[in-house]
Amino acid sequence: MKILVIGNGGREHAIAWKVSLSENVEKVYCAPGNGGMAIENKCENVALDTTPKLLEFAKKENIDLTIVGPEVKLVEGIVDVFKENGLKIFGPGKAAAQLEGSKSFSKDFMKKYGVKTAAYEVFQDVELAKKYAKDAEYPLVVKADGLAAGKGVVICSSYSEAESALNEFMVDDVFKGSGKTVVLEEFLDGVEASILSITDGNVIIPFISAKDHKQIFDNDEGPNTGGMGAIAPNPYCTPEVLKEFDEKILMPTLEGIKKENMDYCGIIFFGIMITKKGTYLLEYNVRMGDPETQAVLPLLISDFTEIILSAIDGKLKDIKIQWKKEAACCLVLASGGYPLKYETGREIKIKNNKSKVFAAGAIEDKGVLKTSGGRVLALVNTAKTLDEAIKATYNDVKNVEFDNMYFRKDIGTLYK
Repeated sequence: MKILVIGNGGREHAIAWKVSLSENVEKVYCAPGNGGMAIENKCENVALDTTPKLLEFAKKENIDLTIVGPEVKLVEGIVDVFKENGLKIFGPGKAAAQLEGSKSFSKDFMKKYGVKTAAYEVFQDVELAKKYAKDAEYPLVVKADGLAAGKGVVICSSYSEAESALNEFMVDDVFKGSGKTVVLEEFLDGVEASILSITDGNVIIPFISAKDHKQIFDNDEGPNTGGMGAIAPNPYCTPEVLKEFDEKILMPTLEGIKKENMDYCGIIFFGIMITKKGTYLLEYNVRMGDPETQAVLPLLISDFTEIILSAIDGKLKDIKIQWKKEAACCLVLASGGYPLKYETGREIKIKNNKSKVFAAGAIEDKGVLKTSGGRVLALVNTAKTLDEAIKATYNDVKNVEFDNMYFRKDIGTLYK
C-alpha cells in the first residue's frame, strides 16, 4: 500500500511512523512533512499543502489511503473532495468536522443529545456578552467559536478579565473571524483527560486515556501552549470515571452522530474534565491530539493501518484493539520563548538516544536538522510503570541539544 499523511507536526510524525510499521505498507508520503518524517523508514516528504495539489498527487501516485492530521483541512472539507473523486480518506466530512470547527455547534449538539457538559450561553453581540459576564459566577470560561490554534480559550477570574477577553475576541478580532461568536461557559474544577477514539459512524472504540500538560511552566503555570508533554494512560481515568464517560458522553455522542446522519469515519477526541461532581465533556476534536498521539500510539500493539481500513470499510464492530500493558511519557522540547517569541534555524544534535523522537518544529537542511517552530521535538518512552517511563524520557534529554532549548521538568509527576 501507498499512504499519504497530511500535516507537518509531531502528531503526523507519530501517525506516519505507526502506519509505516505495517507489513502491508510499502511507502508513506508526508505532505508537507518535517525533518523527522523525512528520515523515517519508508517515508518521503512531498512539498504539497493545498487540497487541489494533494488531490492531484493522490490520483497520480495511486495512493491507497490518505490520513488527515490537522483540523483545519478537515473543517475546510478535504474529506468530501477526496471522496467525490473516489479516493479512500480517513477523517470526518466537512459537516461533521463542525464538532470541532464551531464551539457553539458542538455545545448545541451536546445539549441536544444529553451529553454531560458544562452550562453555557452563545453570543454574537459583544455588549450582550459583557452584560451576561457582569452577572456571571467566576471563574468564567470565554471560548472563541471557531478554530484558534488551541489559543481560543481563556479562564477568567474576574469581570475585568472577561471584558478584556471579549474585546480581544469580538472587537479586536485577534482570531480573524473565529472569535466573532463566543461561548461563555461554566468553569469546571478538576483534572483534564484526553480520550482519543475511532469511529466508523456506527461504532466508537475508545483508545487508552492520556493527560496533556498545556501550560508552559512547571506546576501547570503560565500561558497555554499546544502541549508540553503527555502521559498515557491517565491515572485519573479510573474504571468508575471510564464507566461514566461511556454512559454519559461516548454513547450519547454516537447516538447524535447516527441521528444527524453525519459522514463520520475518523478519530473523535474527547477532552473531558473529571470533577467531584462527575465527568464532563469539555470539547470534541475531530482528529488526533498533539502531543497525546505521541504518547498513545507507541502503546498500540494492533496494526494501526488495519484499524483505519476497518473503520473505512464499516467493520469496526469486528475488531479488537490490543494495547501494551505499559505506560508512556512524552516530553516536548521547545524553543526558548515559546509560546510567545522564539528563534528558529538552530542546529539540533541528537546522540546515543534511546527514546523515540518525534519531530514537530524541525526541518532538514542539507542533511542537518534545524529548529523551525516553537515545539521542536518530543521524546517518548514506554515502560512497565509510569515512573519508569518518566525516568527514561528525562534521562534522554541530555542526548539532545539545540540553542535555547526549554522543557518542563514535571511531566507526569503532578498526577499521582
